[in-house]
Amino acid sequence: MALQVRVAPSKVVLRNLLLCVILFYTVYYVVLSTGCVVLKVDELDVLAPFDFKTNPSWLNTNYKVLLVSTEVTYFVCGLLFVLVVEEWVWDYAISVTILHVAVTSTVMLEFPLTSHWWAALGSGLISMVCGGQLLACYLFKDNLIYPELDDF
Repeated sequence: MALQVRVAPSKVVLRNLLLCVILFYTVYYVVLSTGCVVLKVDELDVLAPFDFKTNPSWLNTNYKVLLVSTEVTYFVCGLLFVLVVEEWVWDYAISVTILHVAVTSTVMLEFPLTSHWWAALGSGLISMVCGGQLLACYLFKDNLIYPELDDF
């Protein structure tokens, strides 16, 4: 029995990617706003999702808001992406993260080279993929393809 893979038309892929990017930044700003209220940050920077220049210190409230909002956004979006792309969460999570890095570089006019930003991005991406894929496996367990290994 041959493995059959269904390929989505490019319009569907682009539509899903656009929905995931819009969802990502919507969740990011909602979580960021909530974090600013909870941690009593006086002003919300509109470019906060792209800020990699903030001094990483646990005494810096702005840094805590940025870090927590990044991690919460990635985890929540991993779960929400399941509703849009079903079991392809890992693919769209990586694509959205690459787009986020590109947008960040464009907005800040500099490529992010700070290790704390990449560590936050990497751990967020791992939580997005793991959480989203686990939920997709649970919700769409009948759609998953299990290869037959009897012939090996």
